[in-house]
Amino acid sequence: MIDENAIPETLCARDQWICWEEAERNGEPTKIPIDPQTGNFASTTNDHTWCTLETALEYLDSNSTAVDGLGFVFTSDDPVVGIDLDDCRDPETGRPTERAKRIINRVDSYTESSPSGTGYHILVTGELPDGRNRCGHVEMYDHARYFTVTGDHVSGTPTRVESRQTGLMEVHETYVRETDDNRHETPPLESNPNPSLSDEELLEKARNASNGDKFERLWNGTTTGYASQSEADMALCCLLAFWTGGHAVQMDRLFRRSKLDRPKWYHVHYADGSTYGEKTITRAIEHTSEFYEPSGTRSSTTQTQEVESPTDREHAYLTEKLSLLRKQTSTLETQLAEKTARIEQLERRLETYEGRTATRETPSDPVKVTQSRSIWGRLWRIIRCVFPRER
Repeated sequence: MIDENAIPETLCARDQWICWEEAERNGEPTKIPIDPQTGNFASTTNDHTWCTLETALEYLDSNSTAVDGLGFVFTSDDPVVGIDLDDCRDPETGRPTERAKRIINRVDSYTESSPSGTGYHILVTGELPDGRNRCGHVEMYDHARYFTVTGDHVSGTPTRVESRQTGLMEVHETYVRETDDNRHETPPLESNPNPSLSDEELLEKARNASNGDKFERLWNGTTTGYASQSEADMALCCLLAFWTGGHAVQMDRLFRRSKLDRPKWYHVHYADGSTYGEKTITRAIEHTSEFYEPSGTRSSTTQTQEVESPTDREHAYLTEKLSLLRKQTSTLETQLAEKTARIEQLERRLETYEGRTATRETPSDPVKVTQSRSIWGRLWRIIRCVFPRER
């Protein structure tokens, strides 16, 4: 049960509330935003799907089995900024990590525990500095996103959303902004001393290549067609390995700009101390046999992947679309065969039933016989109209 009195007035006064439902997507837990007014999906960019705190609480109370909590949407029209600290709190003891403690003390504003109990949400008013907004277990948002709100206030922190511009800038500078000192997030691989292309040049070429649609989908975070997000991560890294010439630092930098980026990328997953991201990049380079070469000695693989002709790109798109249509056609054919077999089975039952009915009818009642045949005849015509057989 959420304690409404624990929620700061700065948030209560704004009609930017939604509910959320916990679900699993691509093997990862996710929180789906729900519009408390309709029960449909909410959008962090559509204010028609938001409501007052009172309405959201009423929906949560009456639909506790359908939704799991409250959410507050950040917009560019309000000064509220959220700082998300993930995997930094012991849910049993309530003790934060040293890094989390430093950030909470430096910002010194309303702080509450996350729904999982393993993180914190800090809310302040101010202006989020330019640049990226997340790194590892620290994320900062000021628009087009929402925070879950638990009302589980952290003792010792202010009960109000305070104005903390200086603290906001220092936390961003120290823990989020990309600097040369962030060694923990840059793989120690240096297959080439200098990349052949700048980041923007590389992205332009990758998007205009024959497999540019595939690159674009992965870059935008689409994992459709892959058994897991990890496989999608590897697929994007293999493409980046080709275009960067196996330059690990540039690969890491570009991957973190993509929408596949997530906290797992920075987690240590291996006994040698390697993070998930470092190992993914290493394996992608190992599995890439040819690399892009901007000089005249371009390999055959390069010529296949980088083409200037729009016709070739359209051909690749149509080929992939045709493959999907064939799969859909195969599925429909299977369903049609099953329905045809079912209709034939019903026809046999109908014929048997008609025979039994005719046997039970006596010649002394011709009117009933005629009525029965008329009813079954009409039923038969209806079945044939609804489920026409193939000729």
